Amino acid sequence: MIGTVVIWIACLAAFASAILYALSIKKPNNLLKARSGFILTVVSVILGSALLMIYILQHRFEYSYVTNYSSRDLPIALLITTFWAGQEGSFLLWALFAVIIGIFLQRFSRHKGMEAEVMTVYSLVIAFLVLLISIKSPFQYLWEAHPNEVQPGFIPQDGRGLNPLLQNFWMIIHPPVLFIGFASLAVPFVLAVAALWQKKYNEWIRSALPWVLFSGLSLGSGLMLGGYWAYGVLGWGGWWGWDPVENSSLIPWIVAIILVHTMLIQMLTGRLVRTNFILAVLAYLLIIYSTFLTRSGVLANASVHSFVDPGSLAYTLLVAWLVLIAIGGFGMIILRRKDLNNQMLPSALMTRESILSIATIVLGVCAAIILFGTSKPLFSDSIVEPAFYDRTTLPLAALMTLLLGFSLRTKWNQEDRQLLFKRLIVPGVFSVLVLAVLVLLGLHDVFAVLLVLTSLFAFFVSVDQGFRLAKERPLFIGGALAHTGLAILFIGIIASGRYGQKQSVALPLNQSQLIFGYKLTYGGTLPTEDGKTKYIVYVDQNGKRKTLEPVMFESVYNNSFMRNPDYSSYWTKDFYIEPISLEQNNTEQQNIVDLPKGEAISYGPMTITFHRFDLSSHDKGEMMGDSNGAMTIGVVLEVKTEKDIQTVIPVTTYTAKGALEMKTVYLQNSQIGFQLVTMNIGTGKGEKSHVHINVVGVGGNHGIGQKPETLIAEVSVKPFMNFVWIAAVLIVSGLTVAMVRRLKPNNI
Repeated sequence: MIGTVVIWIACLAAFASAILYALSIKKPNNLLKARSGFILTVVSVILGSALLMIYILQHRFEYSYVTNYSSRDLPIALLITTFWAGQEGSFLLWALFAVIIGIFLQRFSRHKGMEAEVMTVYSLVIAFLVLLISIKSPFQYLWEAHPNEVQPGFIPQDGRGLNPLLQNFWMIIHPPVLFIGFASLAVPFVLAVAALWQKKYNEWIRSALPWVLFSGLSLGSGLMLGGYWAYGVLGWGGWWGWDPVENSSLIPWIVAIILVHTMLIQMLTGRLVRTNFILAVLAYLLIIYSTFLTRSGVLANASVHSFVDPGSLAYTLLVAWLVLIAIGGFGMIILRRKDLNNQMLPSALMTRESILSIATIVLGVCAAIILFGTSKPLFSDSIVEPAFYDRTTLPLAALMTLLLGFSLRTKWNQEDRQLLFKRLIVPGVFSVLVLAVLVLLGLHDVFAVLLVLTSLFAFFVSVDQGFRLAKERPLFIGGALAHTGLAILFIGIIASGRYGQKQSVALPLNQSQLIFGYKLTYGGTLPTEDGKTKYIVYVDQNGKRKTLEPVMFESVYNNSFMRNPDYSSYWTKDFYIEPISLEQNNTEQQNIVDLPKGEAISYGPMTITFHRFDLSSHDKGEMMGDSNGAMTIGVVLEVKTEKDIQTVIPVTTYTAKGALEMKTVYLQNSQIGFQLVTMNIGTGKGEKSHVHINVVGVGGNHGIGQKPETLIAEVSVKPFMNFVWIAAVLIVSGLTVAMVRRLKPNNI
């Protein structure tokens, strides 16, 4: 009850503060009251946050939120993270960061002579956020949340606990960093609206730029930490999956990065005045839109990250918040449109402002494409496949990195084409030479070659620029660092994503196999302290042994079988293993044959050809996975014997608990049968799909005997995966240096 009252006080105080700040514009005697209202908002939100944390640490299971996300067996670090594990707690965390930022913003805006306008808008932003928490409250009693299921006063002995996928170190860091970015991106929005309110169309840029850099730093760090978390914990073999909720945080980050560059153009040339107001509003609008997508339940069937439906009232409030931000922000721009019509455009093509303007347009098109794909579930029953994003954004990324390299060799408000092209000769030659080596080593895809070439060009230009600035003006190297990181990132994406190797393997206990030049040996299992099972895989290469320990376990939390990968990093590649299932001992000896798609493979008295996966003989929904987590797959095989040619379609169901249920399909008038053991769907870029088939009833060395337990897994080699993480560090470092520089007085 106390928590609920405190949140309502915060909500009412925020609305009152917004009204009083607005009145103080004409009647300054209301200013002190407005400040007091905002202080009450801050104190109430902090107190509410402290109460929720206390309830979690004290295991107060009478509260529905505490019951749903915490339990007594969680270690203290993970118990603390349950604060933001659910919708209600994460909104409160967002509000907590918002009011803390508001303390600094209030003081900042007071010194700038725009406190009333800035804090009017900012108090409204906080008011809507806290109103949402009031409706979707973390302080609701268990019997209030489930009136027909729980008797009033009932307190369970323990809670449901934390989702196993969230029981990770990065849960401590990733969500808070991301929410700091969400909260801080409101500041450029309110500064822009206040500037329009006061008709100060240029002064706000210098004040807002450090905030935009801080937001870009926070959002970018959150995205990169999330990618690193996914790579090491989730068993889908990657760090980015173009998931709609991932995208919904990426899009406002892209817009924030665009805003950084267009602000620089306005500061140094006086151009793009109207554009910056639009982008400042749009960036925060996309944050609210991201929240709507994530929290409204509209992506429940399209995203692994999406929260469930929050209820009609909270859904309506999210829509209202989105609409009001759009009306308030863009309405002010329309109101001041006559004053903003004098926006100047770059006068010459080969100036830094011109090339940066074109680059931001390209980046904006990328954001628009991602926004379309992310929003498709709102107006369609289908979702956009990851290949769509790869196909559409790759050429744009190549154009953007090319423009990036050009921009660093041009000057503000000056055009000298002859000098420009002279400056580009050396990095251009180096780029072509390195590309030639990479082509000889196997780089062959046209678009990949194009992106690598432009990324190399941007890399060499950025590195040269960085060294020059480090000698002369060290605090100016932020842009060069970030641009170097971006170039390395694209090279890492191409190398690891398009030129990796992946194969399904069956690893019998204590029997070695040579895969991609590595000798793999499954060494059995080890229990962990938290009741999970490690599957020990020894990886030997060049006389050195590394031990990988992927994990599989049955989760009581959601009654499903969970899989966590493991990997070993080398200088030029990662060796990555994703567990699939474990086959226990049985009496039927398996005779496994690897069948690449379209290749005729001789095996015993037969020639077997794998033609395609079967999507017609089985229900398509079942093929994609039923409600119990099972997945059924069929493959079409052509089997040629001395007598005839037959087509068979063996089918296997991968159950939710990781077991295989294989249906044996026999040749007509024969005791020879086929079972589908594992599969690997190729990328279509030089990597063929292939399957492992168990052949039953073949004589010779394939008799009946005791089969050892076998670990079924996907193994991958990911070239230059470290480039992705190095790039992330450089981008974050560059944004940090740029922000520190902009915080200094008299910066340019």
